[in-house]
Amino acid sequence: MRFDIMTLFPDLVSGILNESIIGRAQKSGAIEVNAHNIRDYSKDKHRRVDDTPYGGGKGMLMMAPPIYDCYQAIVDSAPEAQKRRVVYLSPRGKVFDQKKAQELATLDQLILLCGHYEGVDTRIIEEIVDEEISIGDFVLTGGELPACLVVDAVARLVEGVLADPECYEKESFSSGLLEYPQYTRPVEFHGRVVPDVLLSGHHANIEKWRTEQAFEITRRMRPELLEQKD
Repeated sequence: MRFDIMTLFPDLVSGILNESIIGRAQKSGAIEVNAHNIRDYSKDKHRRVDDTPYGGGKGMLMMAPPIYDCYQAIVDSAPEAQKRRVVYLSPRGKVFDQKKAQELATLDQLILLCGHYEGVDTRIIEEIVDEEISIGDFVLTGGELPACLVVDAVARLVEGVLADPECYEKESFSSGLLEYPQYTRPVEFHGRVVPDVLLSGHHANIEKWRTEQAFEITRRMRPELLEQKD
C-alpha cells in the first residue's frame, strides 16, 4: 500500500514515520510512505503557499493551486493505483476509529492533505478531497500529526507490516472490547503477582479469563463501547 502526505513540513512527517515498525515496513517494501512538500509546487519566487482570506478574518489560508499541482504530481506518479482515496485532516471531519482504519487499509493508495494556518481554500476540498477525517474534538496547529496517526493505524493492518495478523485481530477495538491485562517477567513486581491462570498453561482457561477481563475493563472504562457492540 502506498501513502502520500501533502504537507508544508515533510521532515516532521518523515521523522515520525521513518522510525520503529512503520519505518521497518517501508524498508521491507510492505508499504510505501512519501511526504510531499506543497511549497515545491508554488509558482511564487518566495515559495509562498498562503494568502489572506477573502472577506477578512484573522490568519492565513493555504491557496488551492499549489495543493492541486502537488496532488496531480502524486496521481501521475502512481497510475497503477486502482483504489485511491484523498483525505483532508480536519476538525470538522468524522472522528477516526478502528473501523475506518480497517476500511482504508483495503486501498491501494491513501493521499492525506495536511492543512495549516487557518486551513485550506474550500475549492481544493471540493476539487480533490473524498472525505474529511478528524482525530478528535480539539484543534491542532496543523494536520501533520493527525496524518501520522492515520498512517500508523492503517499501515499496521496491511499484510507484512506486523509479524502475525493476531497482533491486531485481538487487540483493543478490533473485537469491540478494550484489551485484557497483559504481563511479562518477573512474576512478582513490587508485591504485584501475575495471575495464576496465566501461569497454568491451560489455554482454554487463559482465553476465558482474557475475555472476561476485556469485558470488565470495557464495562468500567468505556461502557459506551458495550452499547455499540450490543
